[in-house]
Amino acid sequence: MSAGSAGSGSGRTLTGVAWAVLLLGLWLWGREITEGPGGASAPTAGDIAAVGRPAGAALPPAHRPLKPAEPRRVEIPSLGIAAPVVGRGLDSTGAVDPPPYEMPHSVGWFRTGTQPGAEGAALFVGHVDTETTPAVFYGLSSARPGATVKVTRADGSVAVFTVDDVEVFPRESFDARKVYGQREAGRAELRLITCGGTFDRESGTYTANVVVSAFLTGVTGATGASGATGAAGT
Repeated sequence: MSAGSAGSGSGRTLTGVAWAVLLLGLWLWGREITEGPGGASAPTAGDIAAVGRPAGAALPPAHRPLKPAEPRRVEIPSLGIAAPVVGRGLDSTGAVDPPPYEMPHSVGWFRTGTQPGAEGAALFVGHVDTETTPAVFYGLSSARPGATVKVTRADGSVAVFTVDDVEVFPRESFDARKVYGQREAGRAELRLITCGGTFDRESGTYTANVVVSAFLTGVTGATGASGATGAAGT
């Protein structure tokens, strides 16, 4: 989602107060998502693999944003991830509600925010593990810049994103604006977020969040999904 827009990727401007409220809720979620069962499968040091964006990394040009359409499935071939996407809202505390632990292999999409492929930053969240088994985003910290993320949308199109950044944000210094805000104006962007760091059994929480950022670089499938083709801004 972009700072200053919300609601089904429509680009409607939020007032300063509304954005502040939403940002607070997302910040709370950023803290809450680190809470989890912390099973024996938890990757206690797995996010050391999160390397950020190497200087001079060659990435494809951005594709023009698409018309809004809800996501149905997400795939990250290099990580072996292929999962259904379910819309999620805010819980009673104002935090984004991730999929329940009974759905460990589903990915949650913040449905009142940007729709993947539309301009802004769409938010995908998923668990790293359960008490007994790895969950959908267990290997997310191994993502690398240049990796492909495919999002199948309700209109039959597949929005193709390219990873450009992988970061680990400590729980106590979670930067909601940096995580959720649009990185470059005019782009369609995607954030994939899960727990990271180590599991603190005393507090029952993870110590960090892994955040993978990607931007739209192509589209396949239904031609009605896109109003234009080519690089963003051209």
